[in-house]
Amino acid sequence: MSELPEPVRDDRPFAVVDIGSNSARMVVFRIGRGGHLDVIEDARAPLRLARELRDDDELGADAIERTLEALRDFVAVARAASARRFLAVATSAVREATDGSVLVDRARELGITIDVIDGDTEARLGFLGAVHDLPVVDGATMDVGGGTTEITRFHDRRVERSWTLPLGSLRLTDRFLSSDPPNRRQLDHVHEEIDTTFERAEVGPLDGDLVGIGGTIRNLAKVDRRRTGHPIPLLHGYELPRDRLAAIVDELGGRSTKQRAKTRGLNPDRADSILAGGLIVSAAMRHLDVDRLIVSSRGLREGVALGGSSADVPEPAWVRTISIATLAGRFATWDPRAAARRESISAALLRALAPGAAPVIREMLGHAATVLDVGRAIDYYARFEHAAAIVTAADLGGFSHDALGVLTAILLQADDDAVALGAVARLVPKELRRPIRRAATALALADELNRRIATGQALPFSCSWRGRIFEVRAPVVPGWRPSAVGRRFNAVFGASLEVVPVTQAARTPTIEPD
Repeated sequence: MSELPEPVRDDRPFAVVDIGSNSARMVVFRIGRGGHLDVIEDARAPLRLARELRDDDELGADAIERTLEALRDFVAVARAASARRFLAVATSAVREATDGSVLVDRARELGITIDVIDGDTEARLGFLGAVHDLPVVDGATMDVGGGTTEITRFHDRRVERSWTLPLGSLRLTDRFLSSDPPNRRQLDHVHEEIDTTFERAEVGPLDGDLVGIGGTIRNLAKVDRRRTGHPIPLLHGYELPRDRLAAIVDELGGRSTKQRAKTRGLNPDRADSILAGGLIVSAAMRHLDVDRLIVSSRGLREGVALGGSSADVPEPAWVRTISIATLAGRFATWDPRAAARRESISAALLRALAPGAAPVIREMLGHAATVLDVGRAIDYYARFEHAAAIVTAADLGGFSHDALGVLTAILLQADDDAVALGAVARLVPKELRRPIRRAATALALADELNRRIATGQALPFSCSWRGRIFEVRAPVVPGWRPSAVGRRFNAVFGASLEVVPVTQAARTPTIEPD
C-alpha cells in the first residue's frame, strides 16, 4: 500500500474522496494562508459496504456499481467547483473485500486512483485531520467506522501508537442485533464482544483528551447538543460527557430503527447502526477512563488534504491565528492594517489596565480586535454583535468552545449598548466575567481611537496611570472626549479616563501596523 501523495501547496481546488465502510464522502478543499483548509464543496453517499461482506467477503457487482455511481456524482460536483485533481482513499470494507481490486480498477476508468490504505495509515490520517484544528496536546483519537474502530494515542500532538479494532457499527449490528429493537441477550453479547476486544488490545486508561471522529460520534453529539440547547451552533470542539452519552445509548437501545430515525439531531441514515456505534463509544470511554469526549468535525479527509500521515501538526495558537485571519480576509469590510493597529492598541491598554490578565483573555482580546470589522459587512451599527455571531458560526480551527465563549463575550460587551451575553454566559465562568468586561472596555476604547487615525498612518500612543486618572496619549483632535467609553471606563475600573492629544512629532512610543 503506497504512501499518499502530498497535495500541491497552491490555491487551486482539489478533491479528497473517502470510501468508508458505511458511507463515501467527497470534499473539495483549497489550501490557503498558513496551510488553512477552506471547504468549497462536499457530497456524501450512504453505501453500507461493510454490510456486503457478511456472507462471502465480496462487495459484489451491485455494491461496486453503487459506489461507482457515487464517484461519478463526486466527479461532477468537484469539477463544477473547478477541482481537477483527486486524492482518493478506501478503508476497511474495500481493504477486506476479495473483489476490492475490481472497484479500484473500475474507478481508475473514471480518472480516480483509489489508494486502499491499511488500518495504521487510516488511524494516523484521522489523527492529523482531527487534532490539527483542536487545542489538545496529549490523548487519543477514536474513529468509529462501519467495519472497524481506529484509536491513536498521541503525545505533544505527535502520534505514539495506533490500534485498528474489529469493532464497527455495521459489523456489530449485523452480527449481534438481529431483532428490532434488540433484546437484552443481544445487547449483552455486544457488550461482551466490545469489552473482550479492548482487553485483548490492551488499550488502557488514557492520560489526556479523547477526541472523537466520524459520523457515528458526530450524530451522537448532535443528539446531545439538541437536548442541551448548547449556545454555539458547532460540532467541532463540542464536549460530550460520558454520563449523557450513556443515557442516549440506553434510550436508543429501547427503540426500534423506525423510532430511532425520528430522534432529534440524528441522521435517519444512521438509525440502523447508531446503537452499536454508541455502545462502542460508551465502552471505549469506560476502558480509557475518560469522563468526556471532544468531537472533531475533521478527520481522515482533512488528514489526506493536509499532506498525509507524515505531516506535522502545528501548535493550536498558530491554528487559531491563521483561522481568524482567513475568516476576516473573506470580508471586504476588513482592513488588515487597521485591524493590526486596533489589536496593538487594545493589547497595550490591557497590559496597563489589567497586567495580570489571564492568557485566554489576552489572546481572545487580540482575536476580537482583529475580527471586529467583519461585523460591518452585515450592519455597521451592530458590528460588535454581528462579529460575535460570525465567529461562533464560522467553524474556526484551534478553538475550544470555552475560548469561543470568551471571544464572543468580549465582542458583545464591547458594544456601546453592552449587549447581554444571553446563552453564551453558560460558557463563561464567573471568575472571568469581570476580566472580560475589562478587556471589552479596552477593545471599545481601542476602536474609538483607531477610527480617528487614517489607514497607514503611524500611531504615536502611550498610556499610564496618573493617580486615579488613566491617561491615554494619542493623535486625536483637540477637545475630543470619548464620553460613552469614558462612562463605561469609570464603571468598570472606578477611575477617570483622560485622552491627551499628541502630534506625529511628539516623542511618544509609536505603534506601527504590521
